[in-house]
Amino acid sequence: MSASHIPHHVAIIMDGNGRWAKSRLRPRTEGHRQGVEALNRVVEAAARAGIERLTVFAFSSENWRRPAAEVSMLMKLFAQALRRWCEPLAEAGVRLRVIGDRTAFSDTVREAIAENEAATAGGTKMELVIAANYGGRWDCCQAASECAAAGLEMTPENIGRFMSVPDVDLLIRTGGECRISNFLLWQSAYAEIYFTDALWPDFGEDDLKEALRWYEGRERRFGRTSEQLRNGG
Repeated sequence: MSASHIPHHVAIIMDGNGRWAKSRLRPRTEGHRQGVEALNRVVEAAARAGIERLTVFAFSSENWRRPAAEVSMLMKLFAQALRRWCEPLAEAGVRLRVIGDRTAFSDTVREAIAENEAATAGGTKMELVIAANYGGRWDCCQAASECAAAGLEMTPENIGRFMSVPDVDLLIRTGGECRISNFLLWQSAYAEIYFTDALWPDFGEDDLKEALRWYEGRERRFGRTSEQLRNGG
């Protein structure tokens, strides 16, 4: 792909860990562990591809409804992964940022987030954004609140300044489901949405390249006609 066709901001709904484990008669915990390894591969591949920002949906605000044992394991895995990634991300020039409501996290998780964000703050090659305890509706509400607190008029442009991340170019969902599940609702208004049956633990560089090739073939009109685009309008 030419650099002009690489999406600046790619977002991924990482779905299918549980089904991956179930199909192999393994516990769901193993599916989540393999999901972390898949994320490692995709972050490396995205950086090589020249993607500027990669936002992944790690834990939604609705995921607290899952069994307590699974939630506890996910939080432990999250903290461990954050600490394990500190040095490799910093060396690779990847800046990590976590978006979402952190108030529900334990001190251990919040400390791991803060340590990683501080250690990778100087990264300029790519920004990796992890959405954890995140919901698109929550994002819209907090942005509107911050806009009001700043004394600004409630316009799309002003509210957009306070959203957690900028607009998405390409949104990928693995696992075969065809919905966006309250993820980056505002930012996905004009995103190209790519659905794949691949379960997240099986998703790798080849799958990402296939999504990027699909994106390259899309015509992004933003309300204009094809004729206008061809004429430079």
